[in-house]
Amino acid sequence: MEPALPIEEMAFEDALRELERIVARLESGDEPLDASIALYERGNLLRQRCAERLDAAQARIEAIRLDPDGRPTGTTSFAAG
Repeated sequence: MEPALPIEEMAFEDALRELERIVARLESGDEPLDASIALYERGNLLRQRCAERLDAAQARIEAIRLDPDGRPTGTTSFAAG
C-alpha cells in the first residue's frame, strides 16, 4: 500500500475515495481495535477536509444579493453557461 498523502494536500475526489475505502474497512470488522481507531481518526480528518472543500466550492458559486441599502437579502446560485 502506498504512503498516505497529507490530508491538507488532497483534492476533494482523492479524499473522498480514501474516506470510502476507510469506511469499507471499518464496516468489514476485520481490523484490530488499534487499527480501527487510527482508521476512524484519519477518516474523520478526511470527512472534515471534504466538508471544507464543499463549503468553499459553494461559497464560490453563490453570489450574495444586496438590497439598495447594501443589506443582504439572499443568495443567487451560480448559473453556468
